[in-house]
Amino acid sequence: MKLFVDTAEITEIEQANSWGVLDGVTTNPSLLKQAVESRTKAGESVDIESYLERILTTVGPGKPVSLEVIGTTYDAMRSEALRLYERFNPVAGNAVIKVPVNPTLEPDSGDSADGGDDADGLRTIAELSAQGIPVNVTLVFSPNQALLAAKAGATYVSPFVGRIDDFLRTTAGMSFDKGDYFPAEGMPLPDGSDVLHDDGVVSGVDLIHRIVAIFDTYSIETQVLAASLRNTRQVAEVADAGADVATVPFAVLAKLLRHPKTYEGMRKFVADVVPEYRRFFEAREPVK
Repeated sequence: MKLFVDTAEITEIEQANSWGVLDGVTTNPSLLKQAVESRTKAGESVDIESYLERILTTVGPGKPVSLEVIGTTYDAMRSEALRLYERFNPVAGNAVIKVPVNPTLEPDSGDSADGGDDADGLRTIAELSAQGIPVNVTLVFSPNQALLAAKAGATYVSPFVGRIDDFLRTTAGMSFDKGDYFPAEGMPLPDGSDVLHDDGVVSGVDLIHRIVAIFDTYSIETQVLAASLRNTRQVAEVADAGADVATVPFAVLAKLLRHPKTYEGMRKFVADVVPEYRRFFEAREPVK
């Protein structure tokens, strides 16, 4: 499974990339807002084009960086996608355009000035795909949405694991913190009468399982990119579910390295070094 870091903070991207395990980056307007605001607060002036160029070059060729459109209609998204790709893909050849699976702002609103038609996302995906532009389809919350996005030509579909878990608990009137673990196998209703589910989906990890199974059954090449991951356990679970990619907040990525027994083992190994073994290293020049 590939590992992307889900951030627009350049210092986090640089650090994750230096570890030698980073396969790509996902950004969105909210993450860019956080990065810009943190720099503005520190007294920096941010030129967004230069900043995005820095992200693309830091990650480097062959490691995709998702840049998201902000429009909500087919015409707006298509225009923005082409502008993003033409401006930023030449930087390192790694730009991917992020498009919502359904840009409509309100259910049953139809085609309005406030949001696109339900199918405007699919139309945009199909148009970009036909031009050879890689597309990451975001805000996927059901196997049906993932299947339609794949049929339209998506390079990646991004199911939101943590947000589905939030939705299930909120719908059931349960109180929770976003950091609380949600069982991959589902959670019973407060009265125990049934398992929480959204049209059969019992957890965010279950959503990944279902999409992977459908894509495998029909040999669909679109990659499943597990997004909205909240903790290290979910990273392991989506890997076990067969996700092609997991995009992980930097804080969670760092925690993947940690285990109390590893720290314990390191303390013992360091304490047990005998003088003879230490002298072997001290007697030689460091390898350059």
